[in-house]
Amino acid sequence: MRGLVLDLFAGPGGWSHALTVLGVRDVGLEWDEWACKTRAAARLRTIRTDVALYPVHPFLGRTWGLLASPPCQAWSMAGKRLGLLDQPLVHTAVADLSEGRDTREKLLASCQDERSLLAAEPMRYLHALNSVGEPEWVAMEEVPDVLPLWKQYAAILRTWGFSVWTGILNAADFGVPQTRKRAILLASRTRTAAPPPPTHARHAEPESLFGPGRAQWVSMAKALGWGATDRPVPTVCAGGGPGGGPEPFPSGSRKSLSDARDRGTWAPRSDGAVLQSRREGAGWAARPGTRENREATTPAPTFTSEAHRWSWSLRSNNQSNATIRALSEPAGTLFFGHRANECTWIAEPLTAQREEAVSRIVPEPIRITAREAGILQTFPADYPWAGNKGQAFSQIGNAVPPLLAGHLLAPHLSVSLNPDDFTLAA
Repeated sequence: MRGLVLDLFAGPGGWSHALTVLGVRDVGLEWDEWACKTRAAARLRTIRTDVALYPVHPFLGRTWGLLASPPCQAWSMAGKRLGLLDQPLVHTAVADLSEGRDTREKLLASCQDERSLLAAEPMRYLHALNSVGEPEWVAMEEVPDVLPLWKQYAAILRTWGFSVWTGILNAADFGVPQTRKRAILLASRTRTAAPPPPTHARHAEPESLFGPGRAQWVSMAKALGWGATDRPVPTVCAGGGPGGGPEPFPSGSRKSLSDARDRGTWAPRSDGAVLQSRREGAGWAARPGTRENREATTPAPTFTSEAHRWSWSLRSNNQSNATIRALSEPAGTLFFGHRANECTWIAEPLTAQREEAVSRIVPEPIRITAREAGILQTFPADYPWAGNKGQAFSQIGNAVPPLLAGHLLAPHLSVSLNPDDFTLAA
């Protein structure tokens, strides 16, 4: 009989949205104020609390499944990775908690990063729940470096009667337009734990005697609905200053090209207009002397016929070794640090027109929007992100891609997953 699905470190709702699509609701435990507000706006059940302090007894005798995605900042490649130095302490905490010994306070005093021990918190819940034969199934997700810890969890869960699988999965193999690799733990008391079969591959695979082939990885262009002749790319102006500060352009000047198309305001032009970003003022401006410059008092055009001259890519951060992916590929792993937004669209002249384009000004980098980033994580285009830009991007970067979560959860729920239910661009 189905009972409660408990979601530890629930964030803005990656697991929760997947469950909702699959016809199940969970209860999320989350501390971050803005993630809780996002969840409230998305009508997800939430207890705002510190997972490390919340008691387990309210859930005893009623928990069917347990989900956990502990904060990964202490382990992530994007951070200082002090969690790697704390690994022996975290392993000790997991071993102690699995036997009912709470040594967290003592161990925390020796940790380099106070968040490291959060990865041991699921074991506190699992030990207490196991005393009453719960939960029936478990799914956990973290950055790849946490895989050794998941293997420790697996060894303990097997002694309690669970079938367990651990490994690294690439979200792109499951239709997510992002090559996001994550360490996964799947456990069940009632079925053989195994990873879901991948549905996509770097290159499309033909159907064979062994079954249907896999589709090609979903590109950013496809996910965002860009690239068609009536849907120019990307969006118009920069999307906010560092730390969620003021817009670098006046409020409201940054408009989605797809929105413009839907309103019927965009059309290809053949009057020689040239794209040139302005650091002050709204939108794109033309070079001096053109008709567009003389019409500066009219609303700035959303885009021009120059759109076809540029090849757009997404740069994943502002470091020299940043991952850069063309629109025809999935995004690299999206993560956001102390800045509100470290991912930008960059443009280069297309090869066939490079000679003509060198005399023109290449558009400046354009910051990705929260809506775009959410879509690349497979959240709906209208997902209600709460908070300023920094707060929204932090939620998005730390979330489980709902489509990946759906593939992981469907077997436990004994339901079929329809990827079309996870809508992207709208």
